[in-house]
Amino acid sequence: MPMKMEIWPGRPYPLGATWDGQGVNFSLFSENATRVDLCLFDGQTGRQSACITLSERTDQCWHCYLPSVRPGQRYGYRVYGPYDPAQGHRFNPHKLLLDPYAKQITGQMLWHDHHFGYTIGHPDEDLSFDTRDSMAGTPLCQVADPAFVWGDDRRPNIPWDKTVLYELHVKGFTRNHPKVPEHLRGTYAGLATQPVIEYLQRLGVTSVELMPIHEFLDDRHLLDRNLTNYWGYNTIGFFAPTVRYSATGELSEFKTMVKTLHSAGIEVILDVVYNHTAEGNERGPTLCFRGIDNASYYRQSPIDPRYYMDFTGCGNTLNMLHPRVLQLIMDSLRYWVTEMHVDGFRFDLAAALARELYEVDRLSAFFEIIGQDPILSQVKLIAEPWDVGEGGYQVGNFPVGWTEWNAEYRDVMRAYWKGDGGRTGHLAYRLTGSSDLYESSGRRPYASINFITAHDGFTLEDLVSYNEKYNEANGEDNRDGHNHNLSWNCGIEGPTDDPEVNALRRRQKRNLLASLLLAQGVPMLLAGDEIGRTQQGNNNAYCQDNELSWLDWHLDEDRQRLFHYVRRLIALRQEHPVFRRKHFFQGRSIAGADVKDIMWLNPDGREMTTQDWDQEHRRSLAVFLGGEVLGELDAHGKQMTDDNFLLLLNADHEPMTFTLLKLNGRTRWQIVLDTTTEDGIGRPRHLRGGSRLTLGPRSLVLLREHSNHQEVDDEWSLLSP
Repeated sequence: MPMKMEIWPGRPYPLGATWDGQGVNFSLFSENATRVDLCLFDGQTGRQSACITLSERTDQCWHCYLPSVRPGQRYGYRVYGPYDPAQGHRFNPHKLLLDPYAKQITGQMLWHDHHFGYTIGHPDEDLSFDTRDSMAGTPLCQVADPAFVWGDDRRPNIPWDKTVLYELHVKGFTRNHPKVPEHLRGTYAGLATQPVIEYLQRLGVTSVELMPIHEFLDDRHLLDRNLTNYWGYNTIGFFAPTVRYSATGELSEFKTMVKTLHSAGIEVILDVVYNHTAEGNERGPTLCFRGIDNASYYRQSPIDPRYYMDFTGCGNTLNMLHPRVLQLIMDSLRYWVTEMHVDGFRFDLAAALARELYEVDRLSAFFEIIGQDPILSQVKLIAEPWDVGEGGYQVGNFPVGWTEWNAEYRDVMRAYWKGDGGRTGHLAYRLTGSSDLYESSGRRPYASINFITAHDGFTLEDLVSYNEKYNEANGEDNRDGHNHNLSWNCGIEGPTDDPEVNALRRRQKRNLLASLLLAQGVPMLLAGDEIGRTQQGNNNAYCQDNELSWLDWHLDEDRQRLFHYVRRLIALRQEHPVFRRKHFFQGRSIAGADVKDIMWLNPDGREMTTQDWDQEHRRSLAVFLGGEVLGELDAHGKQMTDDNFLLLLNADHEPMTFTLLKLNGRTRWQIVLDTTTEDGIGRPRHLRGGSRLTLGPRSLVLLREHSNHQEVDDEWSLLSP
């Protein structure tokens, strides 16, 4: 028998289910609904225990207060209104709906035709109306208890110029980790264990960027192929951490993970998907937003509201033009900062959030609101600056205060090191923070998030091992994934026992990693690249929740050596501010200095001319970085200085001899990095300015000006014996 309970009017705000220590306030926005029912479910049996018609409606929010309800209560909604797809309305009270503001979502989605608001198989499916109840197999919302002892937890507040990002998947990172207790592998708790924390600290990364942890769904078509939406870019709950990564099912587990990482000095950044939802296009399921108020939540075609405007390639686009949808996203962001203590966000397909009508508007309401928000304007904001709509590629066009994944950097570095000609001019911009993209708008070098690889595409190991993608395991006949990978297999496709090919691949990885961690801007490392992780040529492993995606922690000598090389690169970057400047280079000296802050040099030691930059065949160049002319202040207001460095790059297949820069007859250069060696450590040689140094094919060398009057060489070769 349904239970009887006391029902009070409650309040319209806050939206969602809010426990105040005595009872729970429920509030749901729907502009076009005619009736809203709150359904309560027994936690033991899963059966519906009560159905309450919300009689209170304030500012288009339907609400009540239940003094007898406690945290842990499971619930959902049924929403009544017109079913008129031609006018953009798709209400269907036969479908149990999730609360968009749910802090916890429990239960597994068991797909069935009854989850769709229309009748599958009907002659005009999209205009039909399905009367089957969808309760069976639908996840439920759960009232959350926000209590947690944060103690003295505080955000690490790593300055952008000292930030080293590390993109990882919560499950895949620890699923096979031998030192993480088995019952914690693949969970938030597993990420907070001592072996993982120590690994991150040893590596030297400052900020973990977690791939989506908002509650998401596995697409029905993937489950039919025994696959899942492993990456998680299919959100259905913007406030709830997905339970699939939880060892306990409690909110406190996620909070403990954040607190533990903070205590180790590591920031937590969330990859968030506010551009679309898991409900897909007009033929998708009715699970939440579509059934609550389709016309408000989704961008619809102005010609025929039956169809969606799709700027995401996922079937729908959230309607950022509606104030309540904008409020939903802002409330979600503030919740994750204030209640869950995260340190920032990476916005998936962020250009979709900036579309006012059709055009991308970088001063849209979304960015204006974040820019003036006293909470959100102070956390790290990272844009994936594109979507799939017309004009959606917006690298360099986001507002001050935002950083961007710099795809220009990725493509130039890949092309240069695979040996493509005519890239040195672009290379110079990318190595120095991409001033051509960011300086004119008043942004700094750290607006550029530099990356060679990310979750989407080849891993670093595969980038140097495959010319083609191999995505057959995804079940889409290898049609999915990028075809323009700018990869090079070094002579043989895939794994090989050829020692020369493997040596070249190892050197190419060292070249790419050095280019990443010695460039101006903020480096982002894909988890596992530092230990040679492979996806066997799959460049779109979004549905591979298996050994193909999980990190392999059994490290042979080569993989351990690569880890220590990356660790050393990060330490070198952090030790020397000349590699992480807060301002762009000016190409000139400053008061009291007799050298420029940067000089671009030919291999013969001459400064580059316009004609030199235009040479299509050029694949070698040198850059002088003037550490003694930083022209920047430290945290205490004192002028910063650093060593002078000389970076030599040779992407040619032939050796190249460089004449080392000579500064006022006093220069001594010490080799500190040499990618021709297996550990990447430069041989302990000192060379005088004006002497010659021969680099091997496809190699990089970093030298530091050295004041020690040790014996020096006038010529030295780094060619492998």
